[in-house]
Amino acid sequence: MKTVLEDPLAGYDPDAVTASDTIEIAAPARVVWDILTDLPRYGEWNPFCVRAESTLEMGAPVFMTLVSYTMPGTLFPNCEYVCAFEPEKLLSWELRHTPEWPYAARRDQIIEATGPESCRYRTTDAFLGASGIHVFRFCGPWVKRAFDDTAQALKARAEAFHRAPRP
Repeated sequence: MKTVLEDPLAGYDPDAVTASDTIEIAAPARVVWDILTDLPRYGEWNPFCVRAESTLEMGAPVFMTLVSYTMPGTLFPNCEYVCAFEPEKLLSWELRHTPEWPYAARRDQIIEATGPESCRYRTTDAFLGASGIHVFRFCGPWVKRAFDDTAQALKARAEAFHRAPRP
């Protein structure tokens, strides 16, 4: 990724990144991946993104309905675009810089297998470009809360699925 100095519209500034806590999950990376890519079921477990729709093909839009962490009881639409897809390892989407919305960002959801029955999960949001540090200062704290809530809910769902009896 380019630095802000190299690309003031979409450049990366390491000081403008929000990250969830890293969560240890007692379930295989495959189980976590299956949950993350089962977008129609997000409303069953995800406290932040209560609706998501996409083909998850590279460049495809991801239409989401998100819970506002600044205005309780409010939902808002969001659309980002798939920019990385590595099964059982990485699922990413980005908010592209446009003249109408000059606040580019990239969300990475990272799964790291730690054994055949366990993995680690974390998610980051890099606020990009010259305005990234300002967006980070404004949004970073509530985005971190939303990501931590999502990571904990993902852990609970993955572990419950993994422990469930198989037919």
